[in-house]
Amino acid sequence: MAITLRDGVRLHWRIEGAADRPVLVLLNSIGTDLSLWDRTVPLLLPTFRLLRIDTRGAGGSDAPPGDYSLTMLAGDVIAILDDAGVAQAAVAGVSLGGMVAMQLALDHPDRVSALVLICTSATMDAAAWAARIDTVRRDGTAAIADMGVGRFLSPGFADQHPEIAETLRDGIARQSDDGYAGAGAAIRDMALADRIGSIAAPTLVVTATLDVSTPYAGHGEHLLTIPGARHVSVDGAHLPPIEAPGALATALRQFLCADDAATQAADTLFDAGLVNRRRVLGDAWVDASLAKRTAFTADFQAMITRIAWGEIWGRPALDDRTRRLLVLAITCALGRWEEFALHVRAGLSQGGFTADDLKEVLMQTAIYAGVPAANTGFAEAQKIIAIIEQET
Repeated sequence: MAITLRDGVRLHWRIEGAADRPVLVLLNSIGTDLSLWDRTVPLLLPTFRLLRIDTRGAGGSDAPPGDYSLTMLAGDVIAILDDAGVAQAAVAGVSLGGMVAMQLALDHPDRVSALVLICTSATMDAAAWAARIDTVRRDGTAAIADMGVGRFLSPGFADQHPEIAETLRDGIARQSDDGYAGAGAAIRDMALADRIGSIAAPTLVVTATLDVSTPYAGHGEHLLTIPGARHVSVDGAHLPPIEAPGALATALRQFLCADDAATQAADTLFDAGLVNRRRVLGDAWVDASLAKRTAFTADFQAMITRIAWGEIWGRPALDDRTRRLLVLAITCALGRWEEFALHVRAGLSQGGFTADDLKEVLMQTAIYAGVPAANTGFAEAQKIIAIIEQET
């Protein structure tokens, strides 16, 4: 565990990735710690060396009492950059993290190569934040945990991923009252609105379609007054690193690696492949698969999405039904039962083929690949058909 000591306050940080890659600093929203980025990190590690920081008051960092300021929090980042031996870095921040990133670019422009401002703002309702701070100091962070999660995640995502919603709720409730209130004071008292026109770093503004805390109207649009700032929108609510990691990672790579033709080409193929993959296998399965990626498997998964789904499934000579049936025959013949089951379930559930189509494929497989293979294929398919019937 890396710790920087600044004015008696311990600040926790983590650095990951190859030493020869450009450094990208990732800053968190209020009420979260560096685990906010867990779903996005595997998608970024092939391209960047990632420096994640627990903001003063959160995670593994100390939570001294009193009000914090954006200047203080930006100074914390500089102290960590010094300890990590990083002279200059791109900085991406969510919500409070984006505010700290803007302060950093204003106070220490030589240390910031680019900014990515995610679901954030240069101005917030000071009275609303004063009331929230009073609530936390009186009743503790548990009193605002449900409200926080309601703003962090869209209702649909929270319903589909109750484990993520509960983890976020527990994280807010367990955060130090002093730490949350101190960071809240930095939001309440920020004075960025009239200064962001002086930011010189190349800037990408990321807004989310369902974000009620810092929507494009009134917040994201104001950040576009930063000279040369670009804008991209992603689906979801206030925390894209959790709700839209793929779209966010693509936006980060395309903006920060704009001069890297190979990266641009790979991202184009990946995005095209993801469309095909979702169409054939369904959103639920693809979302679950993407969520399981790790730094170890991310490159492999990206390659499969680009080549298998982008290039092969994207070829126009065969329609989806024909490709589905070919996959069933081949996976049955080779005994690739996990893949066989996946495509049986996806095809039958989505109307890609009928049970009679499946039966004919297995009959054909029995002749050309052997009765034992087809026998197992019928057995595996029957299990899936039974499950689908129970679900419907």
